[in-house]
Amino acid sequence: MKLTVNKEQIIEGLQKAAAIIPAKAGAAYLRSIWLKAEEGSLAVMSTDANIEFTGRYPAEVSRPGLIGVQGRAFVDLVRQLPTGVLNLTLDEASGNLLLEQGRRVYKLPVSGSEWFQNFSEFPAENAVTWSGDFLQDVLDKVAFCISDDDAMDAIACLCMKPGENGHIDVCGLNGHQFALVSFTHDELAARLPAEGMLIQKKYLQDIKKWLGADEIELNITDKRLYLRSLDGAETLSLPRAAYEYPDYNIFMGKLADEGVSSMTLDRKEGMEALGRILIFNTESDRCTYMDLSENEARLSAQGQDVGSASESLEVAYKGDIARIAFPTRNLLDVLGHFVSAKIDMLLTGTEGPCGIRGPEDPDYTVIIMPMKVSETTYYSEEDV
Repeated sequence: MKLTVNKEQIIEGLQKAAAIIPAKAGAAYLRSIWLKAEEGSLAVMSTDANIEFTGRYPAEVSRPGLIGVQGRAFVDLVRQLPTGVLNLTLDEASGNLLLEQGRRVYKLPVSGSEWFQNFSEFPAENAVTWSGDFLQDVLDKVAFCISDDDAMDAIACLCMKPGENGHIDVCGLNGHQFALVSFTHDELAARLPAEGMLIQKKYLQDIKKWLGADEIELNITDKRLYLRSLDGAETLSLPRAAYEYPDYNIFMGKLADEGVSSMTLDRKEGMEALGRILIFNTESDRCTYMDLSENEARLSAQGQDVGSASESLEVAYKGDIARIAFPTRNLLDVLGHFVSAKIDMLLTGTEGPCGIRGPEDPDYTVIIMPMKVSETTYYSEEDV
């Protein structure tokens, strides 16, 4: 193998490839970034045995070939070199890769092509074009509600499910929070299986790192999700999970039941108040208590070691619930994912799902579960 390539044309792809390599991989195949020199291009490939990345970049190839290099070391070296031309040559005598730039020469051990396993090819037929920045925004709004525990099966996954007339739901659930983004995309809805597509949360960060603002192509097979840049230069593929997702319409439907209480508040003021209340939370009491009346929500917290806090928010409230409690940090996190100036909270009960929506966040709903309000009674020695 022998080729010449510009550092600035491959460094971004190399960094994406290195991000996929597992930190503690035992097999040389998984520790490697694979370099394949073909006519006019250099292919950069990496995998963790599940997710796969392939990027193809312009190169002057004198002798084609395929080798694997120790991924993280190779990328660190290229990243620290000055911009300019890099010469890569496989030295047949020593079996090393020579990387040369001007008067700089580096020798790197390689894995031979016999260790290489073919990567999945992007299925071009019936591919769908989608906005990269829109997908990025959807992932941001949903991922924080997905369980981090892989043992939780379906609720450790993002769910993308089609409905009627090109409608698509993207949602995440972790047992005490749920997020749902809805939008319309006729072509994508037609490609999705009726039962929906599940992608494990552990892969979402890799998708977000790869995505940019540009449009992408997307395709789905029985076992994998494929993403490709519109120019065809970069491909990312990852496995679909085979779990059955819970029927989220059950608790979404509760938000439309009769007797639901509603409260509208200023999002910024609410977040600032929750941030101060959080200071007074402890491991044993992580709540913000809300005492509700028609025009006021009185927020309070009492930590055994850190004192107590009480704040009043101006709200518009209609309902029968006099007191309710939420985990402070979780509620603060939820409000941070909205852009609306005003937030509507739909309270189904003191221990029932609470839906959060905003007028400037169309088709976005987050559900958070309240915490049981327990009245603490203190006794003196005389009482005992």
